[in-house]
Amino acid sequence: METLLSIKPWFVLDEATQKLLIAIGIKLTIFLFFVFLAWIVGKSIPRFLSLIVRRFTPRLFSRIYENLVEPQSKTLSTVTTLILVSVALNLIQEYTGFYKIFKFFSDLSISISIAIFISSLFKNFLRIYGIELIRQLGFEVDELLLVFETIANIVIGFIVAVAFAQSQNVNLIGLIAGLGIGGIAVAFASQKTLEQILGTVVIYLDRPFLPGEYIRVHLSFQGVLLARVEAIGLRSTKLRTLAKSTLIVVPNSVMAESDIENVTRGKKVMVLLYLDFARQLEKPEQALLEKVIKESSSTLFGIDSNSTKISLFPYEDNPKGVRARVSFFILGSNENSLEFRKRLLELANESIAKKLQSHGIQFTMQEPTLYIDSPIPI
Repeated sequence: METLLSIKPWFVLDEATQKLLIAIGIKLTIFLFFVFLAWIVGKSIPRFLSLIVRRFTPRLFSRIYENLVEPQSKTLSTVTTLILVSVALNLIQEYTGFYKIFKFFSDLSISISIAIFISSLFKNFLRIYGIELIRQLGFEVDELLLVFETIANIVIGFIVAVAFAQSQNVNLIGLIAGLGIGGIAVAFASQKTLEQILGTVVIYLDRPFLPGEYIRVHLSFQGVLLARVEAIGLRSTKLRTLAKSTLIVVPNSVMAESDIENVTRGKKVMVLLYLDFARQLEKPEQALLEKVIKESSSTLFGIDSNSTKISLFPYEDNPKGVRARVSFFILGSNENSLEFRKRLLELANESIAKKLQSHGIQFTMQEPTLYIDSPIPI
């Protein structure tokens, strides 16, 4: 009986183990407190920076901050929070296993969020200041700017990836160089396969078509084909013909090199701009209004200047005044290019306002300008 009573239960811990668990608990509690504090500071940092910039910097710098940084306040908050959490991880550095795992994912999250933040800043700068700067230098603004934006994003992503690899003690550039030298021999042995893969990469990056869209494509073995995209695979694209409803499988390398007309995306966006004049316009002023509007929009890339129309009709809120409705048509194939052209049109609106005011014609421009999708009949 005495022997049985002297046996300790298995769940009873010795004093050293209890002290260790208490120490771990205290460290974990402090760490979680600092994580919570990092979240609070991260949420507050955009407002704090905005307050500092508005109170202690010139108006020009404050306006730049409002245009570039404030739209990215959520991303800035995320970056700040992740950096502070990474700093707080030093509290559990002595627990090597957990520390290395959390540190890896923390650094990865910071790298991705910083890349997104810098990319968004550059995009805003290009749309708000870059377009106007190019026009002031006398160059034509076109979709090459979008290509430049894509290249810049690739460069930003590469730099951030290299920085992340260096933080993990991985020589990424050396690894890529080694793979490049070793891959030359493989390239000769699998040229056709690489063509298929590169074609797939081009299609997924460029997105000339998506599953469910109708396209007109010129194929050497089929001629001009109007078909519906069934699926885009890793090696080939499946097309459903309209006439016979048969399925044609085309290698992605062939699709990447073919002339493709995307029928589904054949659309234009109608823009309605309203100008309210406090008085009736004389015939010469009406002619001047039409001339200024058409001159300001005719040089814009992606604007169908031939479809621009100006209509004058009575202004209900002011019987002595008149309202002008200006309709533009923006041509575009994807959301990014449409946003780009909308920005160009906003600059054209500013130009119209300055020219009319310089001739003594006062008006108010209604906001917001209306954007209406208008399908193109094919």
